[in-house]
Amino acid sequence: MNNFESTKISREVRLKFALVSVFVFLVSYSLLAYFDFLPEPVENEVENTVSEIKEAMEIVSTEPVVATSTEEEVGQLPEKITFNSLNRSVAILNPTSKSIQDLDNALLSGVVRHPDSAILGQSGTVFILGHSSYLPKVINPNFQAFNGIQNLKWGDTIRLESESKVYVYRVDKVYKARATDTTVPIAGEEKRLVLATCNSFGSVDDRYIVEADLIEVRAL
Repeated sequence: MNNFESTKISREVRLKFALVSVFVFLVSYSLLAYFDFLPEPVENEVENTVSEIKEAMEIVSTEPVVATSTEEEVGQLPEKITFNSLNRSVAILNPTSKSIQDLDNALLSGVVRHPDSAILGQSGTVFILGHSSYLPKVINPNFQAFNGIQNLKWGDTIRLESESKVYVYRVDKVYKARATDTTVPIAGEEKRLVLATCNSFGSVDDRYIVEADLIEVRAL
């Protein structure tokens, strides 16, 4: 056998091998696709991840909490919030107006429970907003009412006081979010507390969110 014939046979062998490889690949791919064993495209994984992050930050509030008239819940408006780990207590205001101007005015005197959110002892979420500012000097100390809440950790406790009781919450989550991406679910069966820092009720700046669960109620 001369060199030309040897080269020709070698090419035929390589061609047959390539054709067999392509055939095996196509059959394997078809079987994997049929049984849904193929990995998802990377682009879809990124889209799903972004969607999950948005869902985690997007706390949708569909309707206000409807107060009931049981004896346990009557008059249980929060009057003071205390952070043990921050060594700070701040007055809580409970305005009835939902206008941004009225709520902003209330923030000058303390932190504010949103009027649509739950009261103490009621199922749902108590939603409280407060100013934070890290300027070296402020005229009104309430501009720094929620300074440092971003440093709270899981397990830290937050106390809300009414006229007669103390409601103790345990921190569950602390995270940063855009105001435009964040609303708060205030209805529901669980008794929870959500805190948010803000410059104004109408601002779109980043804000820190703290979520906490009720773990204890005791008399003052």
